[in-house]
Amino acid sequence: MRKYLITSREFYGDTSGEFCSNLCKQMKEHKPEFVLYRDKGAQNYEEIAAAFVAECKKFENIKPFLHQDSILAKKLGASGVHLTSCQFDKVAQAREMGLFVIISTHTHEEVLRAQMLGADAVTYSPIFASPNKGEPKGVEDLKELLEICEIKVFALGGIVTEEHIAAIEQTKAYGFASIRYFY
Repeated sequence: MRKYLITSREFYGDTSGEFCSNLCKQMKEHKPEFVLYRDKGAQNYEEIAAAFVAECKKFENIKPFLHQDSILAKKLGASGVHLTSCQFDKVAQAREMGLFVIISTHTHEEVLRAQMLGADAVTYSPIFASPNKGEPKGVEDLKELLEICEIKVFALGGIVTEEHIAAIEQTKAYGFASIRYFY
């Protein structure tokens, strides 16, 4: 089961030094394969993104991703980009840049659309209850989805305990993604 650590300003801070110190600690402890720098409101996003990619590259087998911005991801040498569910039109461009493309999805239809457009993977959420994310889909819905798609699926949303991870491991999910589990 692959681990996808998603950062947040709340847990990691908003200066490059504080951010990288906190990130390094979590990467050493949890050993994720995928890590996303996600901070929708950062005034210094590019500065922290550059420090983030450099920090991730110090670790073997960790793939750094930037949120929403394919051009910056390519410029900084990130492994890929994580697009929002409003950016389906950006999948082809990101793929042409040679980036691994993950896109956020919330319905079976969106997952199948991402697959058709050539995304490499999706996050599908929310699986469990998560603040301000709507009604949880549950593990049974995730299992149903995994029977009809071929794209790599990261379960996301409310995954904060070992019990949650154990439930995801009982599915064919490629992995799980979380903010709170990794902090």
